[in-house]
Amino acid sequence: MGAGGAAGPAILRRTATTAEGRGGGVAGRIGRARLAILAIGGALVLLALAAGLLALRDGEARDTLIAGWSRLTAPPVYTADDQVAPAPDAGLVGVNTFLEQEVEPASRRRALQMARDAGFGAIRQQFPWAEMEPDAKGVYWDARWDQDSWAKYDEIVDLAAEYGLDVLARLDTSPAWARPGNPSPATPPTNLADYGDYVAAVVGRYAGRVRYFQLWNEPNLASEWGEQPVDPVAFTALLAEGYRRAKAANPDAVIVAPALAPTVEDSPWAQSELRFLDAMYDAGAGAYFDVLAVQAYGLRDGPDDRRLAPDRVNFSRPLLVRELMVRRGDAAKPVWAAELGWDALPPDFPGPAVYGRVSEAQQARYTVRALERIRAEWPWLQRSFVWYLKRADASRRDEAWYYFRLLEPDFTPLPVYGALRDYLRAPGRAPSPHRDPP
Repeated sequence: MGAGGAAGPAILRRTATTAEGRGGGVAGRIGRARLAILAIGGALVLLALAAGLLALRDGEARDTLIAGWSRLTAPPVYTADDQVAPAPDAGLVGVNTFLEQEVEPASRRRALQMARDAGFGAIRQQFPWAEMEPDAKGVYWDARWDQDSWAKYDEIVDLAAEYGLDVLARLDTSPAWARPGNPSPATPPTNLADYGDYVAAVVGRYAGRVRYFQLWNEPNLASEWGEQPVDPVAFTALLAEGYRRAKAANPDAVIVAPALAPTVEDSPWAQSELRFLDAMYDAGAGAYFDVLAVQAYGLRDGPDDRRLAPDRVNFSRPLLVRELMVRRGDAAKPVWAAELGWDALPPDFPGPAVYGRVSEAQQARYTVRALERIRAEWPWLQRSFVWYLKRADASRRDEAWYYFRLLEPDFTPLPVYGALRDYLRAPGRAPSPHRDPP
């Protein structure tokens, strides 16, 4: 509290001592007792108020108190807001989709129609190499369905264009023939040139229709790196290969570095995204992407939690990533939130709440408030993709991450869908210049 915070107690001590010296010892003791009673009473009142607040609005009082306190105590962060050039579509909000898993074309169409109806302007959609070139190099054929493996993805691209949705194509996984000896599709290929050929094939095929490509996903987790120790230098080599081949296939392609998983773990199986990204820069990764992606999850805290520390994962954590970019001389590049959301895990879910737990009403409020905060405070974060629209079926209901969804598999909307529709469709909500924070 500094000098001002200590002044009050010092004055009280001097007053009491002077009174006793003038023969007012009893009065002084009575005065001190009265002050003690008032202090205890005040503390009880504050506790009662806090208890009452904690019972309101699904327990949001805790997050409200943290938001207020952290606004006062948050450390300064240098994000070089004026270094990122304004984009005409800054503020555009997209949504993650699993369209490749829908069996019926009509379901893919309905999903994109509902995405557009909600006001989304883009989708982030995986184009899994393991499914597109599954059996042999250069053979884009789906033997399971006896059809060209491009067909489904051509349809997705066509439908997205029909509904006026940009596509951020996520290019990852590898087919079994490209990763001999490792059963995990999330394994990087033995020969990086094979990945480069796949990237070139996708980027070249959709030139003029798809402009944005994310190369791999969360390589700082062993689960996304073939269940083997993570390696930022090896990943940078894969990123460089994909970048060079994409730009050769279409010089107008925009390459998005993969969002790294926010984590405080530091082991061979998971590495803090801050340390991993720093090592990527050391390996020269800055030359091989146009946009840096982050994961913007609130987990156990609300969207206005401004506490910042390398050992804390909350919605404000992208600020630390941005600060690292600035420190590494990469301030001119924008950031996109590849995934954003809160998990509305049911109270009776039998497993642990590994991604936190909020009610469906909180999920709706928090997601909208997160987008408002980005729009008002983070001009360097120019696109956000909510996680996620829907699954094709309910087979993953026993997994905690399922409950981020906006729609049920039968297209029944959750409260978060309606809240986002109201927010994104509000008059004047079209992408606009960022404002100063309130």
